[in-house]
Amino acid sequence: MARLFLVALAFFLAACKSDPITLQFSGETMGTTYNITAVDKTAALSADALQAAITAELAAVNAQMSNWDPTSEISRFNASPSTDPVAISPELAKVISAANEIHDKSEGLFDVTLGPLIEIWGFGARDQDSPVPADDAIAAAMGQVGQSKILSLSQEPLTLRKSLPQASVYLAAIAKGYGVDQVAAVLAEAGLRDYMVEIGGDLVTAGQNPKGNSWRIGIERPDAASQSIEEIVDVSGLGMATSGDYRNYFEQGGIRYSHIIDGTTGRPITHGTASVTVLAPDAMMADGWATALLALGQDRGLKVAEAEGLAVLFIARSPDSGETGFETTVSSQFAKLQAKQ
Repeated sequence: MARLFLVALAFFLAACKSDPITLQFSGETMGTTYNITAVDKTAALSADALQAAITAELAAVNAQMSNWDPTSEISRFNASPSTDPVAISPELAKVISAANEIHDKSEGLFDVTLGPLIEIWGFGARDQDSPVPADDAIAAAMGQVGQSKILSLSQEPLTLRKSLPQASVYLAAIAKGYGVDQVAAVLAEAGLRDYMVEIGGDLVTAGQNPKGNSWRIGIERPDAASQSIEEIVDVSGLGMATSGDYRNYFEQGGIRYSHIIDGTTGRPITHGTASVTVLAPDAMMADGWATALLALGQDRGLKVAEAEGLAVLFIARSPDSGETGFETTVSSQFAKLQAKQ
């Protein structure tokens, strides 16, 4: 409804001005922040109407995908003990379908049912003195996860079913990117052709920036002690997402435990890949694949990236430099995209 309102309102706006104007919007959503920059070449759009449409779209995405809103569509599915098929919205079905695709192509390491493992490892609400979970607790949690075993998505009619009453779905690793794409669709329907939409680091761009140049974004060096740029990439016309293990982790007994859980072992990843950046046609797939490839690590992830034609930049800790030295590796598609820009 918000999009239709915006399109209808455009017919009543004042006549076009000669100079383009830059529109900027920001706020909070999905437990993080959003930032939008758009170039209105006609100078005819109402910034207030556009802000209202953006706000409405973000509210709609949260009402479907948010695990923090107990009334959201996915929260109601998680809370239900039923193992019968449940009718779901086309929007939720689209995200689940994308999650299934990434799950299947990532050796099962992208998994939206990892909630029980994330909970016992304590990420998000962890006390620094909490013990590392025991083997039997990990094994018990493993019995409640496994996207391909637990979830069944049907397209006709649109239904989602879980095989275990206590199973739950967490969409944090893909819904944010979906939200970016939905907001971008609002801008496009308003007639905007030059914009960048960013939510919590996930983004998508179109056209050119306000200076008439390509959109270029700095990829952060995966060092929690600094905020320096490792590499600058051209993201014009692309979605981009970065997943890293260098901000959310804990150390105990001299061992570093990442918040990225390997669903096949029930334990945090142990390889040296610190961050993964993915460029894709949309932010949703970039978001999901960034998490999947970080879980896989550079060695396995690069093979998957080449097989699937994914544009990926891996940043790994240099074996000789500990936490302070890094090495970058890119897939052939990533190199090709950057060479074209």
